[in-house]
Amino acid sequence: MPVDGPFRIYVDALPTGATLDLSHYLTSVLLNLASAAEEDGKGLLAELVHIAQCARQAAAQGPDSHAAHERDERVADLLKEVADDGRVPVYGAQVLRLADRLLSIGALKSVPAPRRGGEAA
Repeated sequence: MPVDGPFRIYVDALPTGATLDLSHYLTSVLLNLASAAEEDGKGLLAELVHIAQCARQAAAQGPDSHAAHERDERVADLLKEVADDGRVPVYGAQVLRLADRLLSIGALKSVPAPRRGGEAA
């Protein structure tokens, strides 16, 4: 685990890259959403439905439409409210641990050259 606070971040290798496990952070976001729903469930639901409508209109009208801009603004406002603007803080030595882990996964690996017809390996 490269990062253990304030949110745990796990990094695992994939054949073509890496996965960042942000489930600890996302749990916090969902708990904040649940709290917001408890405080004003109808208002939160109305906001989410409006965002979904804007997203559907933006898909039909294009990325520079009024609906796309409104969707982005409302999503940003909600992220500010429940997810610290969607930013995951990483502090001090944790930054280096995360960077080292990503570098170790991303380091180019030696790949053998393909054989030509009949050549020995």
